[in-house]
Amino acid sequence: MNGAPGDVGHSVKVITDYVIWGTMMTWLTNRQIYRQDSRITCLLLSKEQQRLIMALHDEIENGAREIATDGYAISIGEIINIYKDGELDLHPEFQRFFRWKQAQKSKLIESILLGIPLPSIFVFQRTDGVWDVIDGLQRLSTILEFAGELKEEDGAKKPQLPLTKTRYLPSLEGKYWNSPDATNSFGDAERRMIKRAKIDVKIIKSDSSETSKFELFQRLNTGGSIASDQEVRNCLLIMNNREMFKWIEELAQNADFQLCTALTSRQLEERYDLELILRFMILKGLREDQLAFEDVGDFLTDQMLNIASLTSHFSQRSSKEAFENTFRALVASGLEDDSFRKYDANKGRFLGSFSISGFEAVAVGLGSRFEQSNSPVNGERLIEAIKQIWGTREFTEYSGSGVRASSRIPHIVPLGRRIIANL
Repeated sequence: MNGAPGDVGHSVKVITDYVIWGTMMTWLTNRQIYRQDSRITCLLLSKEQQRLIMALHDEIENGAREIATDGYAISIGEIINIYKDGELDLHPEFQRFFRWKQAQKSKLIESILLGIPLPSIFVFQRTDGVWDVIDGLQRLSTILEFAGELKEEDGAKKPQLPLTKTRYLPSLEGKYWNSPDATNSFGDAERRMIKRAKIDVKIIKSDSSETSKFELFQRLNTGGSIASDQEVRNCLLIMNNREMFKWIEELAQNADFQLCTALTSRQLEERYDLELILRFMILKGLREDQLAFEDVGDFLTDQMLNIASLTSHFSQRSSKEAFENTFRALVASGLEDDSFRKYDANKGRFLGSFSISGFEAVAVGLGSRFEQSNSPVNGERLIEAIKQIWGTREFTEYSGSGVRASSRIPHIVPLGRRIIANL
């Protein structure tokens, strides 16, 4: 029954499928629900409604237990001292993935001087008490660089950042934190203003799950000042397994790999080469039933953290051999930068630019084959196998530009393995 406003039926009508938790939560079980004014209205929920409500409640409680937080405002002067004492880890390797220009950095200093509140900084408190910066690295790096305290990857301090003029403070042009030339230096008053300004710090405590650190970093940084999903992934890998990140970077220097992929300068700047190596390492080792996923970005990130974990059985030695053998074989066949281009049977040649579908079928197929056997492949037979891949109906259907990776990969990776397996 619909009922008019004020009727009992109208009072309970809104309690059907959804329950909203506010500052005062109402918990729903088999009990009756009492609502509105002085009237008592009861509603007995069905078992299915109870199940759905209880499921959501359990998910919220379990998720909330994963993260323990704290937070308070800290002066910039105190943050500088914490960093100098080695108790704040900005991960110097991250700097290459952040692209603030000098004007953006100067605007941050302008905001501090004008008293404009800065967004919160997020840190993860490790078991040794050191803070891992999860979000706010560029802001902290800018402040430390301006103060002449920011360290490079090799531990050396970066030079002090010279400011540029800003909209409201054009006289910042050419100013330094501290310079022998008084005309180009902040005075004591300006330095005190900076050091006494406060930043809100949100602390993810050490008793939070380790995965919550990576999840939070990914959520806060995706779509932000980092240019690509792979650069976020690189940061996550550095936080989780710095040595593996260095290992992948070394593989990216392989001359055969570079010749076969022939990436653009923009792709290299965004570290697409590292993403390709990551795809190779992940996909060659997964069974066909493990290739199902919804979002390729989340899939690559989850699989990367899995193989980078201390409990992983991933072998860097055998994977490196498979990687080197794969691209050595492609170069030896004479394909080189044609390795992952589309083969046009009518024109009898490889055309176009780099194809991710071709890479996933050919490189991963070869990688899987070399993990089974290190014996060399015949170059002519390899070229014919690649032409066969491009000519199959299944590859054509699942490699088009409009096909999502979640549909493409489960089909073309097994296809490439089957055709290349017996070379």
